[in-house]
Amino acid sequence: MYPHERSLVKKYEGRPFALLGVNTDSDVQTLRDAEKKGDVTWRSWWDGSGGPITRAWGVDGFPTVFLIDAQGVVQYAAAPPDEKELDRRIEDLVRAAENQ
Repeated sequence: MYPHERSLVKKYEGRPFALLGVNTDSDVQTLRDAEKKGDVTWRSWWDGSGGPITRAWGVDGFPTVFLIDAQGVVQYAAAPPDEKELDRRIEDLVRAAENQ
C-alpha cells in the first residue's frame, strides 16, 4: 500500500486530512529503513508484533485501515481496504470537514 498511501498524503496536502500509521514488523529497523528510503512519508509508530496499539484497536488482519471523521468517530474500517472505496470515503470525509 505504500504508493497509494504516499499519493493520499500528496493529494490531501493542505486539507483537513492526516495519515497515521502503525507498523507491526518484528523489527523497528524495517520501519526506519522504509522511512529513510522515502516509502513511508507520514507519521508512523512501531508497535511490533501484537503490540498494545494493535491489541487496543482489535487489528487481526493486515493492512487494516480506519477512517476517523473530524469529530473523532470511526466511519470505516477494513482489512484489507478496497482502494476505490477507501478513496471515495476519504474524499467524502475531507469535504465534510471542510464544510464545517
